[in-house]
Amino acid sequence: MVTKKSLKDLIYTVNGAAIEVHKQLGPGLLESIYHKCMIHELTLRGIHFQTELTIPIEYKGLSLESDLRCDLFVENCLVVELKATDKIIPVHVAKLMSYMNLLEAPIGLMINFNVTNIFDHGQKTYVNNRYSTLKEE
Repeated sequence: MVTKKSLKDLIYTVNGAAIEVHKQLGPGLLESIYHKCMIHELTLRGIHFQTELTIPIEYKGLSLESDLRCDLFVENCLVVELKATDKIIPVHVAKLMSYMNLLEAPIGLMINFNVTNIFDHGQKTYVNNRYSTLKEE
């Protein structure tokens, strides 16, 4: 069962993986390189995830084909979007929040590798209404 505490622990682990990737590679590379390294790092840590998951869209009983791809869907509850950009803009956040809603995930993590210090400026956690319904432990 997913709890606020289990999500906090999962975020800590995923952030640790991102910090390790950033420590080894630094800023300035393509997002696809960080993505491959995050896949490897999460695998080394024994974390279950799906990558490049096609997000299903249902509209009034109609199943729509979409080109929406979630970078990482971790433990079936955490959406992770990876960036390598000068700054996170509102459309990046809107995309993450949409993925969270479509995948029925209570929490999402935006990680931007194009920063000097990933811990201070490169990651941010987002929650939606589902998060408030979770138990603490």
